Amino acid sequence: MTHPASPIARALVDWFAHAGRSYPWRRTRDPWAILVSEVMLQQTTIPTVLARYEQWMQRFPTPAALAEASEEEALRSWEGLGYYRRVRSLQATARAIQREHGGHFPTSESALRALPGIGDYTVGALLSFAYNRPAPLVDANVARVFARLFNDTTPVDTPAGRRKHWEWAARLVHPTEPRAYNSALMELGQTLCTPGRPDCLLCPLREHCRAERPEELPVRRAKKELTRLEHHDVWCLRPEGLLMEKQAEGARHAGMYRLPRRSESEVQGLPLLCRQSYSITRYKVTRSLYEAPPGLTPREGECFLPLASLAAAPVASPDRKLLRRLLPEHESGAAGS
Repeated sequence: MTHPASPIARALVDWFAHAGRSYPWRRTRDPWAILVSEVMLQQTTIPTVLARYEQWMQRFPTPAALAEASEEEALRSWEGLGYYRRVRSLQATARAIQREHGGHFPTSESALRALPGIGDYTVGALLSFAYNRPAPLVDANVARVFARLFNDTTPVDTPAGRRKHWEWAARLVHPTEPRAYNSALMELGQTLCTPGRPDCLLCPLREHCRAERPEELPVRRAKKELTRLEHHDVWCLRPEGLLMEKQAEGARHAGMYRLPRRSESEVQGLPLLCRQSYSITRYKVTRSLYEAPPGLTPREGECFLPLASLAAAPVASPDRKLLRRLLPEHESGAAGS
């Protein structure tokens, strides 16, 4: 017997019917297209994903298309989205679907959980968005809504906080319209119940919300300080190509190319070409790039890539930016887009 929807669930679904935004992944029930969107949206903003999603789906419209691609092709297709382990995991999922399910996306919860790289959130997203089955899901937006809705000061990034939010998610999910409900819950966190000062006057849950000081919620554990790193890289351009280093298995950007790194003592006295600063999760990186000395000998994992091959080679975004900046103007097409 299906239990009736709670007032909170009904209010969210009613609000979403007129306030929900239209994204390409909301206009499909294809589980593969939904999985791709969920993986892309992890740690990446919606505008960035919108700029890439449909083009990426045209290239890899099915699990088979990604399963059959080389790892290098998959990594290159992900450039600009960052966190490249996501596309490696997505390709592992695609290959498991090909190998274990004959290319057909599984529909049972147990089969979904058995796929590599699929966790609680992704299972909830697939069951509710693709199959319209009542399943809980919790992301940062949902956790913020729940913390305020229930005036809860348990840090959301602790086991106790995560347990509470998943229990609320399971209890509140709409029994017959979970697709709209979970979309609405996330939409609310993205548009009205935002970090800082939420727009409570327009909130569809204002009659149910217990928050006393919503701008102070959710509570999180103290942030770890950024670790500062200094990298010293070399630029070695020869007629046969540009010296690049392919990252070994287990490295952060495994399978991708980067400019070769050297120790601080090894670059002493070399001409400085430029400096670059960027952040990666808990790290603040300052990179100094030097003109390589004549006769520089490539090390293990380093090779000269012809300029014509650079556009198709998988290169992390910071390195790609330097290629665009430093390659000779008449070779700029080799730097890739």
